[in-house]
Amino acid sequence: MINFDFEPRTRLVCGQDSIDRLGELALELGIHRALVITDPGIVAAGHVQRGLDSLRKAKIDSMLFDGARENPTTDDVNAGLKMALRYGPELLVGLGGGSSMDCAKGVNFLYSNGGQMQDYWGVGKASKEMLPMIAVPTTAGTGSEMQSFALISDSQTNVKMACGDTKASFRIAILDPLLTLTQPAQVTALTGIDALSHAVETYVTKRRNQLSLVFSRESFRLLAGNFQHVINDPEYVNARAAMQLGAAYAGLAIENSMLGAGHALANPLTAEYGISHGQAVGVMLPHVVRYNGKKHNAWYQELISVIADFPGGPAVSNGAYGLADFLTQVVKAAGLEVKLESLGVSRQQLPALAAAAAKQWTGEFNPRRVDAGSLQQLYEQAF
Repeated sequence: MINFDFEPRTRLVCGQDSIDRLGELALELGIHRALVITDPGIVAAGHVQRGLDSLRKAKIDSMLFDGARENPTTDDVNAGLKMALRYGPELLVGLGGGSSMDCAKGVNFLYSNGGQMQDYWGVGKASKEMLPMIAVPTTAGTGSEMQSFALISDSQTNVKMACGDTKASFRIAILDPLLTLTQPAQVTALTGIDALSHAVETYVTKRRNQLSLVFSRESFRLLAGNFQHVINDPEYVNARAAMQLGAAYAGLAIENSMLGAGHALANPLTAEYGISHGQAVGVMLPHVVRYNGKKHNAWYQELISVIADFPGGPAVSNGAYGLADFLTQVVKAAGLEVKLESLGVSRQQLPALAAAAAKQWTGEFNPRRVDAGSLQQLYEQAF
C-alpha cells in the first residue's frame, strides 16, 4: 500500500440545470456578496446571466468581472483583484472554463493573502484562510474545479506558474452538462484532449497511489468512451455529462497524483507559440507514453484494458504503444494536428523549448527521468 492523505474539500453537485442552484448553494455558505469571475464568451453564451439571476433570486448582491482570458496572466488576476478590493466580496464564483476558475483562484490568493502571484508559485504558500469559492465549469477539460492549483502565466516572462494550496480549493463545484452545449467544436476537442491527457498522465506519475488510480481509471473510461460521441453528436447530453464528470475525476487524480512530462513539454509550446494547451499536449502525449512505456509498459497496459472492448479501442497486448497509437487517432479524429511542424514550430527552436520544458515542475513527477536532452528528443519525434 502506498501512503496517501486524502481530505475531500469540494462538494460536487451534478445535473442538468444545476446552475440554477447557484444562489441556493451560496446561501448555504452564509454569504451575501459575490463576485463572479468569467470571460466575455461565457457572458455572450448567456450562462453568466443565469448564474447572476440565481444569485439575485437568493438576494445575494453580485458583481461581474469578465476579464479572464485564455491562459490567464498576472495582468488578468491583478485586474480582477482591483474589482474585488473595490467591491469587498464574501464569495468568489469561477464560471467558465479552466481559465475563469484559475483566475478566480488567483484573485483569491492575492485578495486574502496579499502580495503578488509570483509569491504563491509552488505549494502551500498561502498563510491565511481564503474566501469560499464556487466553481461552475462550462467545459469538460482542466478539472480545475476539483483541484487546488491555479495555473497563471507571468505577463512579463510568459512562464506558466502552478500556484497550489489546499486553501484555494473550491467549496462547491456545480457540473451542469447543458452549459457545455454552447462550446464551439474546437473548444470541445481541445478541452476533451486536455482532460484525457490528465487521466493518462496521473495514472503513471511517481506520486500515483491507490486512490489516484481509482480516479484516473474511471476518468479515462468516461472520457475515452464518450469523447468521439461529443465530437460526432455535440447535442448528446449524456455523453456531455460523462465528459464533464470524467474531467472532474481527472482533476481529483491530479490533486492526488500530479502530472508528467506531457504537460512539461506542452507548456513551452503555449508560451512561445501561443498553441492551445489541448493541442500542445495532444501532440506530445503519445510520444511521452512510448518513452515511459519502456519502463512502465504494464501500467499503460492496465489503463488501456479499461477500454479494450470499446469500438476502435487499442489491443491490450500492445501496452504503451497501443495506447499511444489510440491517443494519436483520437487527436486526429478531433481535427487537431499531430505534428509540431504543422503548428509552425521551428526545428531550430527545439533546444530552447527543451530547456524550458526541463524547468517545468510537472516533469519532476514523470515516472521515467527526463532532462533537457530527453525532452528535446521527444520534441524531435513529434516534429
